[in-house]
Amino acid sequence: MDQYIVTGMTCAACQAHVEKAVEKVPGVDSVAVSLLTNSMSVTGSAGAAEIIKAVEDAGYGAERKGAEQKKESQSAKLAAEADALKDRETPKLLRRLAWSVGFLLILMYLTMGHNMLGLPVPSFLNHNHIGLAITQMLLAIIVMIINRAFFISGFKSLVHGSPNMDTLVALGSSASFGWSLYVLYRLTWMITQGAANMELMVIYHNQLYFETAAMIPALITVGKTLESYSKGRTTDALKNLMKMAPKTAVLERDGQEVEVGIDEVTAGDIFIVKPGESIPVDGVIVNGNTAIDESALTGESIPVDKTEGDNVSAATINQSGYIKARATRVGEDTTFSQIIQMVSDAAATKAPIARIADKVAGVFVPAVIGVAAVVMILWLILGRDVSYALERAISVLVISCPCALGLATPVAIMVGNGMGAKNGILFKTSEALESAGRIQIVALDKTGTITEGRPEVTDIVPAEGITETELLAKAYALEAKSEHPLARAVIAYGDAQELKREEVSDFKALTGNGLTGVLNGSVLHGGSGKYIASLTDIPKTLTEKADELSAKGRTPLFFEEDGRLIGIIVVADVIKDDSAKAVKEMQNMGIEVVMLTGDNERTAQAIGSEAGVDRVIAGVLPDGKEAVIRSLQKRGKTAMVGDGINDAPALTRADTGIAIGAGTDVAIDSADIVLMNSRLTDVSAAIRLSRATLRNIHENLFWAFAYNVILIPMAAGLYSAIQMNPMWGAAAMSLSSFTVCMNALRLNLFKVHDAGSDRPMKKRALPEAPESTVPVDKKAAPADNQVKNDAAPSDVSNNKEENTMTVTAKVEGMMCEHCEARVKKALEAIDGVENAVTSHENNTAVLTISKYVSEGAVKDAVTEAGYEFKGME
Repeated sequence: MDQYIVTGMTCAACQAHVEKAVEKVPGVDSVAVSLLTNSMSVTGSAGAAEIIKAVEDAGYGAERKGAEQKKESQSAKLAAEADALKDRETPKLLRRLAWSVGFLLILMYLTMGHNMLGLPVPSFLNHNHIGLAITQMLLAIIVMIINRAFFISGFKSLVHGSPNMDTLVALGSSASFGWSLYVLYRLTWMITQGAANMELMVIYHNQLYFETAAMIPALITVGKTLESYSKGRTTDALKNLMKMAPKTAVLERDGQEVEVGIDEVTAGDIFIVKPGESIPVDGVIVNGNTAIDESALTGESIPVDKTEGDNVSAATINQSGYIKARATRVGEDTTFSQIIQMVSDAAATKAPIARIADKVAGVFVPAVIGVAAVVMILWLILGRDVSYALERAISVLVISCPCALGLATPVAIMVGNGMGAKNGILFKTSEALESAGRIQIVALDKTGTITEGRPEVTDIVPAEGITETELLAKAYALEAKSEHPLARAVIAYGDAQELKREEVSDFKALTGNGLTGVLNGSVLHGGSGKYIASLTDIPKTLTEKADELSAKGRTPLFFEEDGRLIGIIVVADVIKDDSAKAVKEMQNMGIEVVMLTGDNERTAQAIGSEAGVDRVIAGVLPDGKEAVIRSLQKRGKTAMVGDGINDAPALTRADTGIAIGAGTDVAIDSADIVLMNSRLTDVSAAIRLSRATLRNIHENLFWAFAYNVILIPMAAGLYSAIQMNPMWGAAAMSLSSFTVCMNALRLNLFKVHDAGSDRPMKKRALPEAPESTVPVDKKAAPADNQVKNDAAPSDVSNNKEENTMTVTAKVEGMMCEHCEARVKKALEAIDGVENAVTSHENNTAVLTISKYVSEGAVKDAVTEAGYEFKGME
């Protein structure tokens, strides 16, 4: 896929015209143009020169993205792309708007203030109709020159046969100015001929509409400024991702630590990372133990213990130990760089929600021009003079001014955005506010979204003969010296209970097992059930209790003293207080709620059941969430709610991305909507507000078009009893705009958190194949060492036939979820393999096949992926 930067687009009509132009180029398979990012992605064999020429012939500009960066380093590419994403348009529009308003106020003072209210003017203009008219003309010219972009774009698109919103602005303003100029010349001529008395001059002066010619582009500039501001903020996601990329690395060379630029690191280099530093590139630990905060990639808040032989990824944080690692993937090949690329691709291929006004602009503008021309010709045929026929035609053009049409959406969006901000809901783009109301499926990330995102103590289970206070005091003393997040949960609970912390000596952290120390002469151990079981016997009742709690997605920490079990303290990432309520509210709106998580199946199902979601998709890898969203989109408009970097591609890919405000900056920047208060009920509130805004927009558009339908015939002179001149046309235009704005202001009375009026959507998500109550995604690792062959993912196989069977292949060499994904991809590429569920824990791949697949084909696929095939079960 090749990406291009497209310039000159101003609305959805421009976007559609560029797409149509490029689609006609021989060799182009598909094209997607994004108005928000001014980008275009093209797949096919067509050359860049042909594609650029097609865009230029359509009246726009284009250049290949990164064409001058191919030989540059990765960091230089990122810097160049970040510079290209800077918002340069909004500052220009703000300056343009400020100058426009300044001159427009002077013009309005002369036309409205002096002529209608009798406000004073300089003596040389008092009773000087020609002087006033010339002054108004000069001020209108200044405003039109300031906003010349409308006229250039509007008439240029008209010449290319693709009129857009700018064409409406240009025609309305030009018609008003042209008519006024005609009246001014006629008035001047009459004065020079001595044929004009004071009364006649007043009549002619009242037919000047220079203020209308200036007001039209000025008002539309307001909407353009708001749109550009939102558009500029949308690209912050990529800029923030690029800022997070590591800039330097510390390499070991000849026994010395040498700091180098990230581009100087090559595969095989040994790099050093100290506590608190970022991992520079992907690698494998060769010396040292540590805990790595992988939230930048996985979104999970609990650091992962790492030791020699374990993989580490770029942009993750080393929290505790001093490690040395061997670089395996550098530059564009790192996991973090691939996530940046995914976000970039998603941003380039995601089409914005088309404006209703822009959809009809291509028909509306030619129709109005045609009507005006027909009106003039008909009146000439009927014997009326040229001035009368021309006046009727100009009245049609003036009354067809796009002010109401252009304001119908922006004013409602502006008020809706303000209401959202008051309630802690930030809509980053107008598209987000429009699209949120059409959501049919909501995919929720688990950690930090449904749950609190940090472990807390949920249960204390003392052994026989031990009190809860005794167990907690000893665990509190032991965990106090640990930096592990699970230990922090115990410490926080002990602090809340105001326990006295006793001193533990001979403390040791046993990597992968737990902790040990001496308290008052007694040896304490704390850790996993497997580790403590190697030191002492665990009663069956406590084992069953631990299994029961584990089934609910909680983590039991076992403690023993001098060879005797003293109890269990259970910690878990608990769901937020409002999660279940929020899920229920969305379901009452007719929205299907799905939970996505990288957690194992058992934990995911426990949380999903507690929250009350409709579906659970577990074991999803960082790049898998984006794929799942694409699959869900086949069934309906999909929103993604998340808070981690791993959610960024999915947030960008979704029709609407929603980020929790307490999440990572990149997740927030990648999303279309940010929940500033981090309440999940704000998701349902955002949808509720969006639906109200959409209703308001539809009302505004109805009025904007209805007024044209009613008044254009009147302006054309079809009603003999009513003779409308351009002045009344301008008044009607103003009334239309005023009505639209007042209707939008009603949104200020809307209660976003009131669920009493919620109603299901008329258009629901497409149904899926029958499945279990809490379905498991195909990427989920089998729980309890059992392969669940009936867990076919409905989002991938909605229309698959039922005549499939499952077989199991033995695969060795898989070490992590990335290995699973690699084997899975290789196996699913085999003809006849509908689905592959891989597990590095069980060394298996469960294949769902729809026709005969030879063992040799499976073996070849596994071997080519770099793993060892051990036969079929």
